[in-house]
Amino acid sequence: MSALTGLLYGALAFYLGGWYLGQWSGNFALLLFVLTLVTFGYWLAERLHFMPRRVAAAGALEAQDAQRRAELQRQGIEKVDGNLAAAKERVLAQPWWLDWTAGLFPVILAVFLLRSFLYEPFKIPSGSMIPTLRVGDLILVNKYHYGVRLPVLNTKVWSNHSPQRGDVMVFRYPPQPSLDYIKRVIGLPGDEVAYLNKQLSVNGQPVPRVAQTDFFDKDSMRYAKQWQETLGGKTYSTLNDADRPAFVPGATEFPFADGCRYSVEGVVCKVPEGHYFMMGDNRDNSLDSRYWGFVPEANIVGKAFFVWMNFGDLGRIGSFE
Repeated sequence: MSALTGLLYGALAFYLGGWYLGQWSGNFALLLFVLTLVTFGYWLAERLHFMPRRVAAAGALEAQDAQRRAELQRQGIEKVDGNLAAAKERVLAQPWWLDWTAGLFPVILAVFLLRSFLYEPFKIPSGSMIPTLRVGDLILVNKYHYGVRLPVLNTKVWSNHSPQRGDVMVFRYPPQPSLDYIKRVIGLPGDEVAYLNKQLSVNGQPVPRVAQTDFFDKDSMRYAKQWQETLGGKTYSTLNDADRPAFVPGATEFPFADGCRYSVEGVVCKVPEGHYFMMGDNRDNSLDSRYWGFVPEANIVGKAFFVWMNFGDLGRIGSFE
């Protein structure tokens, strides 16, 4: 068992190393599920087999010690050397391969359940959601808000709320589902979304917006036009880059692309049933539904709602819309 455990840890290190070096795309949900199953197997073996054997060995050691002492007392020897407590402790101690598998099972199980069904942490890697979310923000995502889904399979087993316009949602990137993306819900199934000359409209109604003070991006050292937008009862800020054209360059082929009309002014899309139209708040620096299409309901991960840490700016901690 020691050799098998060493082999498993070696395989884990190889997988994580290749993932870190970019040799392949890792799947943390699947990895955590496998770790939970493997450590559960060790934990079960410990409870049903290995621990009873160690307890029996400790009992036998205690019986042997008692027999030895009784024999020596019959011979008139009262003082007997030997440390029974230390010997029993050594016999009862878990070997390293059980300590690092069965011993970790409760922790891994707790993380698996918390991450799969309640809240999952994410790190914001890009500036597509500036100014709502900044690069380096560590956020929490509510996994049950849109319904409970099976880990790994992402199959919904219990429905809760439906996504609403204005929600900040994490989802599996349709062209590459192993990647998680975060954008704002703009269009619901059946909606017609238009983004023409950098003005957003939903079902023919312009989304209200009010000009704000220009936003200064410390990373790019540039100013951008900032607007306060209200959609679905939620008020948030968006950015526009005056130097970027209104048309959508580089849009790819995607399912239901025939429902979108592109022009020099921008794009108009009819959202198909069971899908959502997503956009980043940093409108001219976001690859979103304008470029790669609609997000299927099956790709939903959860609703983002809280920044729990930003090591570069502690003032970022708090909820957001």
